[in-house]
Formats: sequence, C-alpha cells, structure tokens
Amino acid sequence: MGLPKFWGLRGRSLSLLVSTIATTGFVLFGYDQGVMSGIITSPAFFKLLPMLEGEPTLQGLVTAIYEIGCLIGAVFMLIYGDRTGRRMGIMGGGIILILGVIIQVTSEYNKMPLVQFIVGRVVTGVGNGMNTATIPVYQAECSKTTNRGLLICIEGGVIAFGTLVAYWIDYGCSYGPEDLVWRFPIAFQIIFAVILVVGMMGLPDSPRWLLSKGRHEEGVQVLAALRGYEVDSEDTKLEKALILDSLAASGDGGSFKSLLTGGKTQHFRRMVLGGSSQLMQQIGGCNAVIYYFPVLVEKGITPGQHNLALLLGGVNMIVYAIFATTSWFIIERAGRRKLFLWGTVGQMLSMVLVFGCLIPGEQDNPAAKGAAVGLFTYIAFFGATWLPLPWLYPAEISPIKTRAKANAVSTCTNWMFNFRDLEEIDIIFAKGFAENISYVKAANDLPRLSEADIQKLSVEYGLVEDSATRTRTAEGIKDYDLDKEKGGVDVSSDRSS
Repeated sequence: MGLPKFWGLRGRSLSLLVSTIATTGFVLFGYDQGVMSGIITSPAFFKLLPMLEGEPTLQGLVTAIYEIGCLIGAVFMLIYGDRTGRRMGIMGGGIILILGVIIQVTSEYNKMPLVQFIVGRVVTGVGNGMNTATIPVYQAECSKTTNRGLLICIEGGVIAFGTLVAYWIDYGCSYGPEDLVWRFPIAFQIIFAVILVVGMMGLPDSPRWLLSKGRHEEGVQVLAALRGYEVDSEDTKLEKALILDSLAASGDGGSFKSLLTGGKTQHFRRMVLGGSSQLMQQIGGCNAVIYYFPVLVEKGITPGQHNLALLLGGVNMIVYAIFATTSWFIIERAGRRKLFLWGTVGQMLSMVLVFGCLIPGEQDNPAAKGAAVGLFTYIAFFGATWLPLPWLYPAEISPIKTRAKANAVSTCTNWMFNFRDLEEIDIIFAKGFAENISYVKAANDLPRLSEADIQKLSVEYGLVEDSATRTRTAEGIKDYDLDKEKGGVDVSSDRSS
C-alpha cells in the first residue's frame, strides 16, 4: 500500500501545513476583531453612513453586532459540529465569512447602506464564530500530545498579530481616497479567508473524528500521513488503539445531556472550566485597552494630540503582538495554571498603576503619563497569558466525545461577553469621569442595561446630544440617581452576577 499524503506532504511537513492553515484562521480572527477600530469614526465612513456621526451608541452597535453573528456561528457548531466534521466546519466558516465581507464592501450610498452593512457584519461574524469554535479542536485532534499545547497556544497568540495588521492597514488607508479608507481594510481579510478555505480543501479531517464516526480506514490513513508512519506499522496500530480506547472510556458523550453529567467523567465541570476561562478573559478589561487605547490616551494622557494617541495605539499593538509570543516558549514548562495566575496578578497590578496615576487632580496632571505605562504592561501580561490560554484550555481538558460541544460552549461564552462589553464600555467610562469615581466602581454600580437604558444614559452623560433633551451631564446624573432611589431602574442585578 502506498504512503498516504495530503497536498503531497506527510509527516512533519504535513503537520506543519495543518498548523499553518489553522494559525491563519486565528490571524483572520484577530484582523476581523481590530479592523473596525480605525474605520468606525472616520469621516469617509460617515459619508457612507451619516447617521453614525455623533452617535456613539449606534457606532457601538454596528461594531458589536458582529459578535452576535460570531455567537450564532459558535452555537451552530455546538449543535452540528460533530455531524459536519472539523474540516467542513472550517471551510464552511471561511466561505460564509467571505460572503459577509462582500456584502459589507458593496454597500452603496443612498441604497440602505446601514442595513446592508449590519447584515454583512452579522454574516461575517457567523463565519468567524464557526471557525473559532472548530479550529482549536481540529488542531488538538491532529497534533501529538507533546506539542499540542504549544500549537494551540500559537493559534491564540497570533490573534494579536491579526489585530496589529488591521490597525496599521487602517492607519495607512486613512491617508487614501474615501473608498479606500474603509473598503480596502474590510476587503483585505478575504485574503486570509481564501488561504484558509483553499488550504483545508486538500487537508484531511481529524483522525479522532473519523474514528469516532466508524470511518476506520480513513482514520488510519490520516494518522499514518500526519505521523509519517506506514499504514500497517505497529505505531499506527498503537495510536489507533489509544484513540479508540479514549473514545470507549469517554462513554456516550456525544449528546447535549452528557455536558451536564458529573461522575467519573466530570463533563460538566470540564465544560464550566473551559467556559469560565473565556468569561474571565472578556470581563478582565482587555477590550477597553485594545479597542479604546487611543481614546484613553487622548483624553487622559495627551489631551488634544489625536495623532500622537493613534501612534501610541499602534505601538501598543506592537507590544501586544510581541508579548503574545512569550507563552509559546514557556507554555510547556510553566503549565497552564501558573500562566493564568501570573497573568492575573500582572494585569491587576497594571490596572492599580493606571487608576493611581489617573486619580482626579489638576488638569495637567504629570502623573497621568504614568498611566500609559500601566496600559502597556497590562496588554503585555494579557498577550502573554490570558490571550492564548482560554483557546487552549477548553480543548485540552475536554474528552474526545464532548470536546467539540464543550469547546463551542466556551467560544459562545467569549462572544456573549464580548458583545456586552463593547456595548456598555462607553457608559462605564463616562460615568466614572462624570462622577469622579474609579471605572471599576462605575462598572459595579451599573445595573444590567437594556438598549433603551444605554441610549438614555448616553444622552444624560453627554455621549449623544439629543435636541429634545439637551441637559447638562450633572443634571442627567442626578436624574438617574433619583430614578435608582425611586426604584425606576432595576439595580437588583449586579454586573458580576
């Protein structure tokens, strides 16, 4: 029997290609996350969507609606991922993402561009959600146990490189013609998506998934190709036997009910651990620093120097990308738990430095410049630890039978809290600034907000100027506090619940 090959490769070369294609999917993820940051407030984009100008709530909706699409894509893979397989799930996600990008960049003036653009954002999100829920599982099931952690950690780390590329493409295109300012950065992600789809066409499905579906002959062929073994070799037979034993030991874990079981398999606990890592990643402040760094710098550190704030934001992304590579070299030595703890302590101390330097004082507070150091160290600790680990941890701790569903649950958690964070972050910072309190306390004091509450508070805090309700910020704050005292606003639900 001939030696099995895919794309004409086998052994180490084939494994490297699998990792390269999988990594491209997460570069695409990072790019798509960061591309709107330099577009959403540009004058050229306002000419396409003039209703966004001076409406930060609507701007936030157009940006964050993408996360809803990602949630839909992740839920789809949660339900159908084991049926479609890893390969088809990734290819389908890439094709849907390309369709969404085309819908966005073909938006035209005076032809319902807002509706078309939002639909495109959602469709793009669906494709990305499918990919982020599937790629870590595919990589884990195609890798050797000795380097599985490193490979998935690299996937998570390259998110920062995608965001870096998006930021500087946005910055460069801002000097070009109006259509180039926003159409090219959005369209550029098609390059990554095409590489992903075309690459997966010639790659196999994961051997574990094939064996779990009873497709033993195909599974053995893929195992032999990935490891560089002969099809009939003892090494191939041994690895096949190990996979089948793990499938048998996991029991009937393919149903949703199995995710809620305890006992010796502890499926529920494993799912909660994976999902909570994504939850903590999102509520730890990363989006505030990544998306709003230029705003924070311009308002509190370099007032009136918009270009300098943008450049510092670009440097911040470079620091982010550099430190994202740190975990690649220590992940197998330090272990997952220690990196989580080190990252948590580092991010906490960084935020202590930030709020200490931004304590309200004189207008030109020299200490405010020290806050920039805290923001840089925060993103450095985040990039080295909490950025990649939540993508690795769920795939590693879940058994084969529940791995796809448990990983999709953790990805759903990421997208749910990502959307909430982007929608309310403006209110949190406005409340902290207006009331001279820390942003942590502002976040804790806020109840859960509906869309109407977000719009109301945006007007009251001066984020949106409503001709029908032109009130000073202080009066708006007082009215809102009176509403809380009278029971007009539900404060029974805490943000941390």
